[in-house]
Order: sequence, then C-alpha cells, then structure tokens
Amino acid sequence: MSQTGATAKFLQGDLMRHVLTMALSSSIGLMTMFVVDFVDLYFIALIGDTSLTAGVGFAGTLIFFNISVAIGLLIAMSALTSRKLGSGDEQGARKMATNILALALIIGTAMGLFMYIAAPGLLALVGASGAAQEAGTQDLRIIAFSVPILTLGMCCNGMLTARGDARRAMMANAGGAIVNAVLDPILIFGFGLDLQGAALASVAARITMAGISVYPVLTKYGGFAPFKASLFFEDLKPIVAIAGPAMLTNVATPVGMLIVTRYISDFGDDAIAGLAVINRITPLAFCVIYAISGAVGPIIGQNFGAGEYGRVRETLRKASIFIACYVGAAWLIMPFASGVFADIFKLGEDGRTLVWTFAVIGTPLFFFNGVTFIANAAFNNLNRPLWSTLFNWGKNTIGVLPFVFIGSHLAGAPGVLIAPAVGGVIFALFALRLGFHLVGLYEKGAVDPAIPWRPDVMSWFRAAKP
Repeated sequence: MSQTGATAKFLQGDLMRHVLTMALSSSIGLMTMFVVDFVDLYFIALIGDTSLTAGVGFAGTLIFFNISVAIGLLIAMSALTSRKLGSGDEQGARKMATNILALALIIGTAMGLFMYIAAPGLLALVGASGAAQEAGTQDLRIIAFSVPILTLGMCCNGMLTARGDARRAMMANAGGAIVNAVLDPILIFGFGLDLQGAALASVAARITMAGISVYPVLTKYGGFAPFKASLFFEDLKPIVAIAGPAMLTNVATPVGMLIVTRYISDFGDDAIAGLAVINRITPLAFCVIYAISGAVGPIIGQNFGAGEYGRVRETLRKASIFIACYVGAAWLIMPFASGVFADIFKLGEDGRTLVWTFAVIGTPLFFFNGVTFIANAAFNNLNRPLWSTLFNWGKNTIGVLPFVFIGSHLAGAPGVLIAPAVGGVIFALFALRLGFHLVGLYEKGAVDPAIPWRPDVMSWFRAAKP
C-alpha cells in the first residue's frame, strides 16, 4: 500500500472496522510482550523464593515509570505526525519525527542513568526491604541500560501507527517478545542467572523491538529528515506541548500504582507477590483495552486534521462500545481463571485472595480504565493534552489515596486493590463526556483548534449541547 493510501484509510470507510483493525493488530503485539512478562514471573516463581517474586513486583512498579514516559513520547509522535500526514505535509511529518526522536533519546538516557544510581532508594520508597530490595535493585540496574533503546523503539512504533501500518508495529512488539521468550529459559536456568537472566532477556527484547521498528521507517517511509539544531528548537515548543502533558498523563498511572504498592507492602511479601501476579495478568487479559488508545489516536488525529468532526465523535462512541463488549467477555472468564493463576505462581493465602478479588470485582471496573484511555486519546489528538494530564493525575491521586486509606482499614489488602478502580469511575465518565463535548464545540466553531489551552474550560463544558 502506498503512503497516501495508508493515510487515507482513516479518512474513509467503516470506522468500526478501522478501530477493530488497529486495536486488534496493536493488541497482538502487546499480548506477545505481556505473555513474556507473565512467563518471566512464572520462571522466577519456580525458583521458590517469595522475596524474588516480591522484588520483581516492586521493580515492576518503577520500571512502569520508564514505560509510561516512553508511551507519552509515542503518543506525541503519533499525534503530531498523523496530523501532518492528515493535512498532506509528508516532509513536515518526517521533520517532526526526527525532532521527537532526538528529544526521546535525551530523556531516555537521563531516565536510565537516574534509575541505575537511585535504584535502592527508589525501591525503599515503595516499601521494599531485605532480600526483596536486593533482588529489585539487580533487576532495575540491568534494565536501566535499555531505557534509551526503549524510547527509540516506542517512538518509531508510534510513527508506524500514525501511518496506519499496524501490521509492522505489531511485528516489532512480537519480535521483541519472541527474543525474550527464547532467552528467558536459557539465561535463567541454562546459565543459572536467575533474576539477572530475566532482566538481560528483557534488554535483548527491547533492542530487537527497536531494530524492527526503525527498519520500515527507514526503508518504506523515507526515513527521517536530517537533524538540525535550529529546527529542533523550532519544533520543541509544539512537541513539548503534546509530549509534556502526555508523559505527565502516563506517569500518573505508575504514581497511583506506587501508592497501592506502598499500602499493600504493609501486608507482607506474599501480598506483594499477589500484586505482582495481578500486574502481569491485567495487561495480558486487557491488552486490547491498553491498545485502544494508540489505535484510535491516529484515527482521531487524521480526521481532526481533515476537519471531519462527525467521524471523530463516531470513533469515540464505537471505541466505547467495543471496550464494553470486551470487558463483559473477560468478566465471564476471569473468576474461573483466578485459581489457575494462583496455583501457577505458587501464591500463599494472601496472594490468592488478592487475585480472586481482582478477577471478580476488578475485572468489570476495568471498563472505566478503558474509557479513560479513549478520553486521553481524544484530548491528546484534539489539541487539549493538558486535559488528559489533569484527569489522569486527579484519578491517580484524589481517586486513589483517600480510597486506599479507607479500603485498607475496611478490607485489608483486597480493599487497597479495589479502591483505585472505584475512585476512578467518576473521573473516567466525566473525561469521556468532556471529550464528546469538545468535539461538538470544534464542530460549531466555538473553540479555536490552534489554541491548546484556555482557563474557561468549565464554561465551554456548560455551553456544549448534551
């Protein structure tokens, strides 16, 4: 398919088909990655040391910060380049991609260095101590070397998605996952490296993913524009206007996870091990939901660039219906699978209780997480990225801290686990409603698409038609 043909896919044809194609293609790649994370934890659980499983749980919370920042950069790449492509500016899209990639490498290098140096202190902050802290430190310090590679790969993946090339974006994720899956048993058991082997396999997977993502950008889509410092600083403002809020928005989620991890750590390593299992089950079970934001973002961005506001609204509606159907299907399966997961990872009583609670109560509430993902995609691609930041931080602070405090006193560790999902319902529904209203305001000409933020947001909301 030509470059123009790939871009035009989002501007014509059946929207639900496009949403499904992009979401399912992206989710296949994500699922392969999450399966490997699942298998990583399984191999570590086979060692029979709960402190190692807990160490991975603590480290995973902190590694998620790096991934969240990389996803924020991916969102900026997807939003800005898809907008350029939607308006027919191919050269502008390549120039923007070059400058986003330069910023990503700078940020990734800084994050990796900080994580390596501060690993023990960061783990203590989330409640790790003793053998679990030592295991987590080993994991973090090995992974730290691959953070710049992660940001490189994610940005190139975002450029592929912006061009509608979901298949190659999927192949990059799948390729990295296959490398990880092959190396895991070899390094963990064959070479006897235990936790270090799993971390090294993850580094190799990130290198593979980055290589597969970069290759089609260079060979099929004309590569990147030459880097020029003057053009970098010229584009830095619009890049930061999207990437800054997007990164802040995504970082809010691991902040919420940090709060939950810190509270659950008071209930012992077995509870943390259960949380680590849940954190592996969640993206595996809901990988399609995680993929939906990246899937609908380019569709929204290109239709927004083309002035097709009705199709933007329809994309939001059909994506929400899709998420509701998916979560409903997952709820039929998860309660029956919870005991299997607990047995596989050899969890104790506290860990088993947490997994069961998540399966029965947490699964249906995950619909509202999906709604938040859709709303964030809308705000990021409709030139209102700060709205995503405000809603996500509200959800992961106001919607978490008081709820986990109450939940811990009323129901112990299970109360801490479910509390953030309950707190996020209000934020999710309000965010999606505001997304629909914003589209209506654009359509009426009541808001200038070129202005990224104004303080009278609530008056806009009240002025919009229901």
